[in-house]
Order: sequence, then structure tokens, then C-alpha cells
Amino acid sequence: MAVMVTLSDDEAIVLFDWLARRSETLANDHRPSAEDIAMWNLEALLEKALADPFAPDYAERLEDARSRLKAV
Repeated sequence: MAVMVTLSDDEAIVLFDWLARRSETLANDHRPSAEDIAMWNLEALLEKALADPFAPDYAERLEDARSRLKAV
């Protein structure tokens, strides 16, 4: 079974950033939970799909995306 989820560009970049920061926190955990593994897998899928995290102006793009999401 597979589940398809559609995210806006803003949702994807903000979610990716949150997942990446969260995974850094968990990197030293010697016994990751199933939820941690699912989170890492989602982070990897988003990383493959997004160009923004590799852009020189990533911080600005991320902040703009956060602002647009909060404005909705």
C-alpha cells in the first residue's frame, strides 16, 4: 500500500526544514523509534523533490514560505 500526499511548495519546504532539524536532534539516539524512521524517510523524499534546500538563498526562501503559510 502507498499513500499519496500533495503539499504546496511552501508546505514542503517548511516541513522539510522542520524534519531536518528534528532528525539532527535524534541523530544521537541509539534506538530510533518506528516514528523516527518514518520521519527520516519522509525527509529523504522531500530532499529528493526540493531544490530550495540547496539554493544559496535557502534561509530567505524558507522564511518567505513560513510567512506565506502563517498568512493563510
